[in-house]
Amino acid sequence: MEFLKSMGFKGASLLAIYCGASAISSCINEAGDPTNGPTAIDFTLDLNDPANAQLLNTGGYLVINKIVVARVSTDAFAAVTQVCSHENRSKVVFRNDEFYCTEHGARYTLEGKGLNSEGKKGIKAYNTEFTGTSVHVFA
Repeated sequence: MEFLKSMGFKGASLLAIYCGASAISSCINEAGDPTNGPTAIDFTLDLNDPANAQLLNTGGYLVINKIVVARVSTDAFAAVTQVCSHENRSKVVFRNDEFYCTEHGARYTLEGKGLNSEGKKGIKAYNTEFTGTSVHVFA
Protein backbone atom coordinates (compact mmCIF):
# COMPACT_ATOMS: atom_id res chain seq x y z
CA MET A 1 0.00 0.00 0.00
CA GLU A 2 2.83 2.39 0.86
CA PHE A 3 4.43 1.69 -2.51
CA LEU A 4 1.20 2.69 -4.29
CA LYS A 5 1.00 5.90 -2.24
CA SER A 6 4.59 6.73 -3.18
CA MET A 7 3.59 6.45 -6.85
CA GLY A 8 0.96 9.17 -6.37
CA PHE A 9 -2.17 7.05 -5.98
CA LYS A 10 -4.71 8.44 -3.52
CA GLY A 11 -8.22 7.85 -2.21
CA ALA A 12 -10.56 5.77 -4.35
CA SER A 13 -7.95 4.96 -6.99
CA LEU A 14 -5.62 3.61 -4.29
CA LEU A 15 -8.42 1.49 -2.86
CA ALA A 16 -9.42 0.19 -6.31
CA ILE A 17 -5.86 -0.84 -7.16
CA TYR A 18 -5.30 -2.44 -3.75
CA CYS A 19 -8.58 -4.40 -3.84
CA GLY A 20 -8.11 -5.44 -7.46
CA ALA A 21 -4.60 -6.70 -6.76
CA SER A 22 -5.81 -8.55 -3.69
CA ALA A 23 -8.54 -10.29 -5.67
CA ILE A 24 -6.12 -11.33 -8.40
CA SER A 25 -3.55 -12.77 -6.01
CA SER A 26 -6.10 -14.66 -3.96
CA CYS A 27 -6.88 -18.31 -4.68
CA ILE A 28 -10.21 -18.03 -2.89
CA ASN A 29 -13.40 -17.68 -4.88
CA GLU A 30 -15.70 -15.34 -2.95
CA ALA A 31 -18.74 -17.39 -3.93
CA GLY A 32 -17.26 -20.43 -2.22
CA ASP A 33 -14.84 -18.88 0.26
CA PRO A 34 -13.46 -21.85 2.24
CA THR A 35 -12.71 -19.69 5.28
CA ASN A 36 -16.30 -18.50 5.47
CA GLY A 37 -18.05 -21.37 3.72
CA PRO A 38 -21.78 -21.55 3.12
CA THR A 39 -23.71 -19.17 5.34
CA ALA A 40 -26.85 -21.12 6.31
CA ILE A 41 -25.58 -24.44 7.64
CA ASP A 42 -28.08 -26.23 9.84
CA PHE A 43 -28.97 -29.87 9.26
CA THR A 44 -29.41 -33.10 11.21
CA LEU A 45 -28.30 -36.58 10.18
CA ASP A 46 -30.16 -39.65 11.43
CA LEU A 47 -27.64 -42.43 12.06
CA ASN A 48 -30.42 -45.01 11.60
CA ASP A 49 -30.74 -43.94 7.97
CA PRO A 50 -28.70 -46.32 5.74
CA ALA A 51 -27.53 -43.29 3.72
CA ASN A 52 -25.53 -42.20 6.78
CA ALA A 53 -24.00 -45.60 7.56
CA GLN A 54 -20.44 -44.26 7.06
CA LEU A 55 -20.88 -42.34 10.32
CA LEU A 56 -21.56 -45.45 12.41
CA ASN A 57 -17.85 -46.15 12.96
CA THR A 58 -15.06 -43.92 14.26
CA GLY A 59 -13.04 -42.64 11.29
CA GLY A 60 -15.97 -42.74 8.91
CA TYR A 61 -17.12 -39.63 7.10
CA LEU A 62 -19.71 -38.31 4.65
CA VAL A 63 -19.75 -35.32 2.33
CA ILE A 64 -23.08 -33.52 2.33
CA ASN A 65 -23.53 -30.28 0.37
CA LYS A 66 -19.77 -29.67 0.36
CA ILE A 67 -19.48 -30.25 4.11
CA VAL A 68 -17.36 -33.11 5.42
CA VAL A 69 -18.91 -34.68 8.53
CA ALA A 70 -16.66 -37.15 10.33
CA ARG A 71 -17.03 -39.40 13.34
CA VAL A 72 -13.92 -38.67 15.39
CA SER A 73 -14.71 -40.88 18.41
CA THR A 74 -17.54 -43.00 19.79
CA ASP A 75 -19.35 -39.90 21.01
CA ALA A 76 -17.99 -36.98 18.94
CA PHE A 77 -18.20 -35.64 15.40
CA ALA A 78 -16.45 -32.86 13.49
CA ALA A 79 -17.50 -30.98 10.36
CA VAL A 80 -15.65 -28.67 7.97
CA THR A 81 -16.13 -27.26 4.50
CA GLN A 82 -15.03 -29.61 1.74
CA VAL A 83 -13.45 -26.68 -0.13
CA CYS A 84 -9.71 -26.53 0.50
CA SER A 85 -8.25 -23.08 1.18
CA HIS A 86 -5.08 -23.89 -0.77
CA GLU A 87 -6.60 -23.79 -4.26
CA ASN A 88 -10.36 -23.71 -3.65
CA ARG A 89 -10.94 -27.32 -4.71
CA SER A 90 -13.66 -29.52 -3.20
CA LYS A 91 -11.22 -32.30 -2.24
CA VAL A 92 -11.16 -32.34 1.58
CA VAL A 93 -11.70 -35.74 3.22
CA PHE A 94 -11.20 -37.16 6.72
CA ARG A 95 -8.28 -39.50 7.33
CA ASN A 96 -5.80 -40.28 10.12
CA ASP A 97 -7.75 -38.18 12.64
CA GLU A 98 -7.49 -34.98 10.57
CA PHE A 99 -9.01 -33.34 7.53
CA TYR A 100 -6.90 -33.72 4.40
CA CYS A 101 -7.07 -32.34 0.85
CA THR A 102 -6.37 -35.04 -1.70
CA GLU A 103 -5.44 -32.47 -4.37
CA HIS A 104 -2.17 -31.08 -2.93
CA GLY A 105 -1.89 -32.50 0.58
CA ALA A 106 -3.23 -29.63 2.71
CA ARG A 107 -3.84 -30.86 6.28
CA TYR A 108 -6.23 -29.44 8.90
CA THR A 109 -7.13 -30.06 12.52
CA LEU A 110 -10.63 -31.06 13.57
CA GLU A 111 -11.20 -27.34 14.21
CA GLY A 112 -10.08 -26.38 10.69
CA LYS A 113 -6.67 -24.95 11.57
CA GLY A 114 -3.89 -25.56 9.04
CA LEU A 115 -1.22 -28.13 9.86
CA ASN A 116 1.16 -27.56 6.93
CA SER A 117 2.07 -24.88 4.39
CA GLU A 118 -0.68 -25.91 1.95
CA GLY A 119 -3.28 -25.69 4.72
CA LYS A 120 -1.93 -22.57 6.42
CA LYS A 121 -5.07 -20.53 5.67
CA GLY A 122 -7.29 -23.02 7.51
CA ILE A 123 -10.83 -23.98 6.57
CA LYS A 124 -14.26 -23.27 8.01
CA ALA A 125 -15.31 -25.65 10.77
CA TYR A 126 -18.89 -26.15 11.89
CA ASN A 127 -20.44 -27.04 15.22
CA THR A 128 -21.69 -30.57 15.77
CA GLU A 129 -23.96 -31.96 18.46
CA PHE A 130 -24.50 -35.69 18.96
CA THR A 131 -27.71 -36.78 20.67
CA GLY A 132 -28.83 -40.41 20.70
CA THR A 133 -28.84 -41.36 17.01
CA SER A 134 -28.76 -37.84 15.56
CA VAL A 135 -25.88 -35.57 14.55
CA HIS A 136 -26.77 -31.90 14.28
CA VAL A 137 -24.38 -29.79 12.13
CA PHE A 138 -24.72 -26.03 12.34
CA ALA A 139 -22.87 -22.75 11.90
